[in-house]
Amino acid sequence: MSYEPKLLPQAGSALIWLHCSDPERALELVQLGQRLAAQRTKAQLLLTLSADVTAPAGLPDEVILDHPPSENPKDVSKFLNHWQPACLIWVGPGLRPSLLHGAQKQGFPSVLVDADELKIEGKTRWLPDSLRATLQLFTRIYARDAASGFRIRRMVGMYGPVEDSGALQENSPALACSETDLEDLGEALKGRPVWLASRVQTGELDAVLAAHKASIKLSPRMLLIIVPDDPLDAGAALTACEEGGWRVALWDNGEMPDEKAHILLAEDAAELGVFYRIAPMSFVGSSLISGQGGRDPFEAAALGSAVLYGPGVRNYLEAYSRLAQAGAARIVKDANSLSAAVAGLLAPDKVAKMVHAGWEVISEGALVTDRIVDHLNDAMDERGSP
Repeated sequence: MSYEPKLLPQAGSALIWLHCSDPERALELVQLGQRLAAQRTKAQLLLTLSADVTAPAGLPDEVILDHPPSENPKDVSKFLNHWQPACLIWVGPGLRPSLLHGAQKQGFPSVLVDADELKIEGKTRWLPDSLRATLQLFTRIYARDAASGFRIRRMVGMYGPVEDSGALQENSPALACSETDLEDLGEALKGRPVWLASRVQTGELDAVLAAHKASIKLSPRMLLIIVPDDPLDAGAALTACEEGGWRVALWDNGEMPDEKAHILLAEDAAELGVFYRIAPMSFVGSSLISGQGGRDPFEAAALGSAVLYGPGVRNYLEAYSRLAQAGAARIVKDANSLSAAVAGLLAPDKVAKMVHAGWEVISEGALVTDRIVDHLNDAMDERGSP
């Protein structure tokens, strides 16, 4: 089937073309595109996905989603002449020689990011020379690590445009925080140990409350902050706490936890910017029961909170894997393992080690993004893009 465009590009905009052949990195690619678009006078984002890649959940409304053309040169020309990209950012192992050759002919900057194992897309057999020639079509290649960079340089030449940038990662912007609320809550706690259960499903409450019961035996002044994933579940959370005999302070009623309060309950996840800054460790919910897919762990790590999480994190698997490998996140499977993890992190040196590891992951990701964005900004300015 020949390529038929369904939408028109916006006149006077720099069209940032994103192509992804790896389902686990689509959101990271979109976030990189957003960072670049924010620094242009006027920009649009176009995302194309390989045939076996499903559009990620939560794709921003401003992103145009289109299918890429076939490798037929006429389809490639039709696609490129229609969209007139200002640049191309490519992610994933699968490469498309005809499409990339067409991009090179049009002269806009094209970069391959997070490059690791690479192949010609759709080919079960291909020659090393064809992969080498395809890689040489990019204006710059950012390798995931030094080993990947070495392999790629052996193909494109040791002096080719290859940088060992590090892994691309999705970094959530730091959640907003009311400084007054932060100061008032800090004063109310007066140095009390505290942990947070964020974006919790009703089905996870029993495990969270069991872990808190165990932690209080070790640290009697321990406070738990609970934030449901859905504000409508706050009533059920309050009922569960009260039936368990817990003394609860209600954040949304303007209540601050006194020394007798065991739990602070807040309805709205918009307040997490305060709570992640207060709590040195957080259980990021919607992960201990199946069917939810997890929630963004970088929200916690970026604000200095060690991350605990359940096994159901398919929507953020790459993010959790990176934090876990760095020692910034720890998986739990049930109430007992959550209790043990919270108890283990009561030691200040242990939680501080996890927090520091989280900062390093976040900082590394920001540096990678900055390098790519700076290069493309300069290249687009040279071409006179908006």
